[in-house]
Amino acid sequence: MSGPGPGRRPGPDDVRRLALALPRTKEVEAWAMPTFRVAGKMFLTMPDDQSSFAVRCPRLERGELIAAEPGKFWVPPHEAASNWVRARLAALDDMTELRDIVTDSWQQAAPPRLRETLVPPDPYGS
Repeated sequence: MSGPGPGRRPGPDDVRRLALALPRTKEVEAWAMPTFRVAGKMFLTMPDDQSSFAVRCPRLERGELIAAEPGKFWVPPHEAASNWVRARLAALDDMTELRDIVTDSWQQAAPPRLRETLVPPDPYGS
């Protein structure tokens, strides 16, 4: 499904829009790709062809997440020791799921006082 409303599949522009809608987020080019940081800490990257994105995910939770939805989440071998997981944009259910994933990663990187002020962005940009 496409278009601006509910049920629309997310794309790379949506990842960027939602990340930048979160407090004190800045986009920084690093390793020849866009990265998104809150208070200087990276919480999201858009690697490769922008068909996926990478977010923070505690390693103990990551294995369960990948086992539950292997078509949606994975970790490239060179990132196995990290606290990151990749998500395939085409596999996400909708914009709300994208918003929740991006927001969760932001919360892991944001300072505690900033987390207290969070109002999650509207997934559809209204």
